[in-house]
Amino acid sequence: MEAVAKLNNHPTSPRKMRLVVDNIRGLDVEKALNVLRFTSKSCARPLEKLLLSAIANWENKNEGARVENSNLYVKAAFVDAGRTLKRFQPAPFGRAYRIRKRSNHITIIVDSRDADKKEEN
Repeated sequence: MEAVAKLNNHPTSPRKMRLVVDNIRGLDVEKALNVLRFTSKSCARPLEKLLLSAIANWENKNEGARVENSNLYVKAAFVDAGRTLKRFQPAPFGRAYRIRKRSNHITIIVDSRDADKKEEN
């Protein structure tokens, strides 16, 4: 049984966040946590918290099952564009440059590899 965790309107551009999310997609949760812990990008910390939240959601759904024995992995992880705040910055000769402050929505789905094998049979 899979568990989902979402983070909405995180103030980082989706393009920067996708670089880190691509590193953890399909990995076991222990390995994914280590990758996020030692990634130097600033958006790795919120992703680590979100992955821990997805693991906790999985534990709540599967009472009595242990994370260590269940062979959990990151089934899906994706980043969608969130709202964009539009601002203006003064420019030379009386002009204005547009600044777009982007945000994103992150979704992480965690599942057990044992559950996938049961569904195939």
